[in-house]
Amino acid sequence: MLKVLDHLEEWLITFLIGGATLIIFAAVMHRYASGLPIPGVQDWLLRRDMGWAQELCIIMFVWMAKFGAAYGVRTGIHVGVDVLINSLNERVRAKFIIFGLLAGAFFTGTIGTLGAAFVWDNGAHYAVFKALGLTMGDLHEGPTTPDLEWPTWIVYSAVPFGSALMCFRFLQVCVGFVRTGELPHHDHGKVEGVEEVVLPPPGDEDAVYRMDDDLHPDDGHRPADKNDKSGGRS
Repeated sequence: MLKVLDHLEEWLITFLIGGATLIIFAAVMHRYASGLPIPGVQDWLLRRDMGWAQELCIIMFVWMAKFGAAYGVRTGIHVGVDVLINSLNERVRAKFIIFGLLAGAFFTGTIGTLGAAFVWDNGAHYAVFKALGLTMGDLHEGPTTPDLEWPTWIVYSAVPFGSALMCFRFLQVCVGFVRTGELPHHDHGKVEGVEEVVLPPPGDEDAVYRMDDDLHPDDGHRPADKNDKSGGRS
């Protein structure tokens, strides 16, 4: 189960950003192609309404931001001011870090709980009771979005789900820190797929060009015999 959760954010973010990119591309192409006086094609495009594309992409980016925040907690890419904390001794520093992680879990857990209550009262209550065939009484269906006419509680569900996942990530990082003393760290200068170049120590930058006697530059032709000091020259 944890192995699935370890990649949940990546899967969701990849799907959402990929889908939003395709939708925006299709909407832009539709807008410009509709203005081309091509018989038959122009009429067909004008009958296709893509006014919903902007609203859907906004919703997708909202969900992406919430789950991206949880991903940031897990990988340690959130910006933090830790100059003072890192100047303390190890025991005091550890206590402050644990306090900060638990405070983050408490805050996101509170937001998730309040968000779930809001979503429930905003129409999710009605939808669940209707799906189960229960008596709905005076429950209201809840508002819908302007273009897609989706129930807004579906959109707002990003708050409880994303906050709950953030809370779990804070607790997960806290447990890992207590066990190992290490926090997730992300090297912002690292680019995936690009090999790191190991620089030589200061003063040895030209070592690759030196001969065995440290007197002559290397012309790239090494002698076959290590005892041969002539550099392979005849």
